[in-house]
Amino acid sequence: MEGTLHRFGPEIWLADGPLVTVAGFRYPTRMAVMRLRDGTLFLWSPVALSRELRGAVEALGEVRHLIAPNGLHDRFLGEWQRAFPHAALHAPPGLAGRHPDLRFARDLADGPGFAWDGEIDQLAIPGNRITTELVFFHQASRTLLFTDLIQHFPRGWFAGWRAVVARLDGMTAPEPRVPRKFRYAFSDRSAARSAVRRILDWPAEKLVIAHGPPVEQDARAAVANAFRWLGA
Repeated sequence: MEGTLHRFGPEIWLADGPLVTVAGFRYPTRMAVMRLRDGTLFLWSPVALSRELRGAVEALGEVRHLIAPNGLHDRFLGEWQRAFPHAALHAPPGLAGRHPDLRFARDLADGPGFAWDGEIDQLAIPGNRITTELVFFHQASRTLLFTDLIQHFPRGWFAGWRAVVARLDGMTAPEPRVPRKFRYAFSDRSAARSAVRRILDWPAEKLVIAHGPPVEQDARAAVANAFRWLGA
């Protein structure tokens, strides 16, 4: 049900938001809430904020970190920051310049130096002309979180010419895939390949994607298959 939190594993919850439309294509939205050891909350890719969702999130703990995992998932950041003004907003480099009305903390980057070190890992997949995406790994639940680089829509989700475009793009393939538009947008495949190999070293069991159903087992196999074209 839209706006309802449900547990996905130890200290991680998911919530689906409303559909959003981009260039006439309908996309589902999904966020993840992870509770850190100090009891504070890390919100990945926040969806539209409803009264019900706000209450469910506040029941879990204090919202401390708001995360835009790439430059495309920024639609609802403002309403969350207004609701939780003491939470730090983190995003990939460049996104802050597009939102002078918001207060951003440190840009997301690979490696340590963040309040969630030792609990949530993150790694950028660089060299994409559409967006730089940060992939996250929640250690307690062994869950990988991809935003747009892996998608999996059911056949029939799109209609008319959009269904044809989605099929050719790989968005409605039988299994999760990297859409062709993102594949073609990689200007440095070597750097992307190196990043994906590092991601596959994480001991992940589950996979959450923003646009498609979660994968609850064999996450690394699903990611390796999605990036097989890259030679990772």
